[in-house]
Amino acid sequence: MGERLNMFFQHLKTDTHTKARLGVVTTAHGQIQSPFFMPVGTNGIVKSISAENLLEMEAQIMLSNTYHLYLRPGMEIIEQFGGLHKYISWDKPMLTDSGGYQVFSLSKLRKMNDEGVEFQSHLDGSTHLFTPEKVMDIERTLGADMIMPLDVCAPYPCDRPTAEESVRRTSLWAQRCKDRFYKLGMDKTQNLFGIIQGSVYQDLREQAAKEIIDIGFEGYAIGGVSVGEPVKNMFEAVDWVVPHLPHHKPRYLMGIGMPDQMVHAVSCGIDMFDTCIPTRYGRNGTAFTYHGKMVARNAEFMRDSLPIDPKCDCYVCKKYSRSYIRHLVNSGEITGLHFLSYHNLYFYNQLMKKMRQHISDGTFAAFEKEFLTNYGSELVNRIQK
Repeated sequence: MGERLNMFFQHLKTDTHTKARLGVVTTAHGQIQSPFFMPVGTNGIVKSISAENLLEMEAQIMLSNTYHLYLRPGMEIIEQFGGLHKYISWDKPMLTDSGGYQVFSLSKLRKMNDEGVEFQSHLDGSTHLFTPEKVMDIERTLGADMIMPLDVCAPYPCDRPTAEESVRRTSLWAQRCKDRFYKLGMDKTQNLFGIIQGSVYQDLREQAAKEIIDIGFEGYAIGGVSVGEPVKNMFEAVDWVVPHLPHHKPRYLMGIGMPDQMVHAVSCGIDMFDTCIPTRYGRNGTAFTYHGKMVARNAEFMRDSLPIDPKCDCYVCKKYSRSYIRHLVNSGEITGLHFLSYHNLYFYNQLMKKMRQHISDGTFAAFEKEFLTNYGSELVNRIQK
């Protein structure tokens, strides 16, 4: 049972001066140009953003959460509708995570052994068991184009024995997920990724990469990042893992992140990103711009007639002033939070589009330096001179 000889990922070009890559991911629900960002629709919807909104902003894909959908509305209802795509009326590509991170972060009580993890629902306290096989069964019902195996996300800080156990069990479960994936015939329409753990330990990251690659998956994800560790440690993990990853498979940095982090991660060879930051920050009154974050509720914008970002051409920036959006946010009007969330997601998607164009044009290195400098990012110091 080897790897499939399909065209799931086509690596088109690597930038001359960085490791930035241009590619195409082909799924049963369409193609995705990489590098790309996945808006997070935890419960089958991106908070305050409709599917039509996502199409307007040229979103290529949506991410949903196995744990939350399993608990509510439940697999029986989603199966009745013929899978998640039909249930939420989204006919473009989707990725579902395994739910493992939520099990470890949301469940007050959990018991874990090599068989799987038993946990209590954060909704009603009911007890459930996730095994690698059960997660594959759930993700088969959901029917997403890209799916993640059950893994053990090491926390931060993390001592070495805990990190070692995370790597061991993640590899064990990865093999069982792959076995179930092929037994159920899911490979005909879905693509299974492997997840590389190892926390802040270089040798464990490299060991995990070797083990997961030896098992063989359609794509590879770097997990256990964006869990509270300093940005320096996040990019150390990227630097340690990327050289081991095959060129003909997509690379996914899970849960990342801020705009400057994504730009620099692309220069390090990453193809895929997801984060709830654009909408979370939007709901808390913060917008992202090419010159950094803008806290919309601040008094300095009381009489400001400029759009959120003069360089942005989303409908919010075309029509509304900072002053008006500040007024909406400070008045508790939910439309103000929708406007900020919409702008932020549009900004993220357009940022990815700009990066793809600069890689294609051979100007990515200059773009990265200019963006990080204008954004005020400390990551500009990581750019090789």
